[in-house]
Amino acid sequence: MTQGSGTQKSSGGNGFLIGGGILLVLLLLFIFQNTADTTFKYLFWDFTLPLWLGLLITAVVAFVVGQFALMWRRHKRRQARRDSR
Repeated sequence: MTQGSGTQKSSGGNGFLIGGGILLVLLLLFIFQNTADTTFKYLFWDFTLPLWLGLLITAVVAFVVGQFALMWRRHKRRQARRDSR
């Protein structure tokens, strides 16, 4: 019987969570300091939103695009591994 099998966690996952938490706190501080209404112009649309909402929408869109990029990269790696066999 081996001691400690399955009880140790990799520190890489913890570092990722800590870094993500710090970035989230910084993002929230930035958002809460920028609450004024702002006019946004996109192509031929003009609309007014609180700046924090515009920032939040931008952050969510950036996160989703990043996740799709990671999924595409993983898919390409798997495909390359499959093709090399």
